[in-house]
Amino acid sequence: AKPGVKFVIRGRPWKILNVHNDKIYVRAEDDPTGAIPSWVGEEIPVPLEVALEVGEIKARVEEGVLEGRTIKEMAAHLGKDYPATGRTVERAISEIIEHVEKGFPVPTDRRVVVEDWDENVIIHANFGTLVNRTLARLVGHIISEETGYPVGVQQETYTFVTQTVGEVDSSYIVSLLRRLSDADLEGIMKDAVTKTGLFKRRLINVARKSGALSKYANFSNITLGRLMKSFEGTCIFEEAMKDTARKDLDVEATVELLRKIGEGEIDVVRLDTGGEISPLAKVVIEGMRMKSDIVPPDKITRIIVESAKARILSETRVLACLGRRDHMDAQRIKELPEKIECPRCGSTELGVFDRNIEEVSRELAKERPGRKREGERWWERGKATAKLVSMYGRRGAIVAAAKRVDLSEAWDLLAETEGETNEFFERIVEGEKNALKRRFI
Repeated sequence: AKPGVKFVIRGRPWKILNVHNDKIYVRAEDDPTGAIPSWVGEEIPVPLEVALEVGEIKARVEEGVLEGRTIKEMAAHLGKDYPATGRTVERAISEIIEHVEKGFPVPTDRRVVVEDWDENVIIHANFGTLVNRTLARLVGHIISEETGYPVGVQQETYTFVTQTVGEVDSSYIVSLLRRLSDADLEGIMKDAVTKTGLFKRRLINVARKSGALSKYANFSNITLGRLMKSFEGTCIFEEAMKDTARKDLDVEATVELLRKIGEGEIDVVRLDTGGEISPLAKVVIEGMRMKSDIVPPDKITRIIVESAKARILSETRVLACLGRRDHMDAQRIKELPEKIECPRCGSTELGVFDRNIEEVSRELAKERPGRKREGERWWERGKATAKLVSMYGRRGAIVAAAKRVDLSEAWDLLAETEGETNEFFERIVEGEKNALKRRFI
């Protein structure tokens, strides 16, 4: 724990102002970005090799969009290499496609993308858990040394985020990453690592295991800084360093990647979004908000709603006519017209199904006019959505495409909202949250 660090406890974020003996003085914060959830333990790291392969996939999608291929064509192509349905692949690449369609460069295995957002810089790097953790600590340490301000950092598998202080912005970070290959990384890394909470935890564990520190030691009479100083130059200190480097970080891979950046093998580009947040950054911020498990402030709520809107409109669903039952088609939600009708019989009762055409066709063939039959849950839900589509058209299909929104709640939100406004999508997000609560609580 040190001044400037944010953490989450009791459902809201807090910022450490001062640490004195065994007391930590904090204040409540509104912005959770960079906060450490109270329940986070050690997570299984995503290896560098896997993250780089994800970067290759992003590059393939970017190339496909620029060549004019459709999402179905790209999903079918990727489906040959990975065991996933076309619909699953489409869902996975939808944000990448939206990102490219806005004219933004995509972070790949050969490209790091840096963008500003509010009081933070988001660095999109497909380097995996340990390398991004190492890079985040390294960048945060250098910024702190150069500016004199404590800097909060937070990393994910494919990104890391740093707070903006002083003159620090995306241009600064781009320049920093490019010049790090010429720096004395071994010395800088040692200084950076010893200042992290990860190292302090390892040091205490090693000291206790070796008997140099009592299991019941009282830290009210000695600071962790003084404790670390007392172990400097000892085998305990060196073992804690080795433990941290081996289990929590990947210094060797980080140094190699920085060398590639310095030599131009990996490009680092600044993304100028004109003040908006990029589609891929929305995913990052929403993920951080979900991990923090808090009620977000207005600016984060807005991003969550925009992200949900983009996700739902990018979904592909099968629409099947429940009138004459002789027409069905897979369509992206954002391509649907305001009024939805069967092109064959003109019926407005089209069910929205979260399955492929073959499955819907099989279930439809089992249906007989005048004969009652109870099908699987997804089939019954799909049939029930036909009434929503008949009365509310495209808006009804949007709600039907959301994640498990209860149909009684769907009728209420459609009746109480108009058009595809922010309020409309806020109500959908709320409905998705309620569905998750019913599922797990």
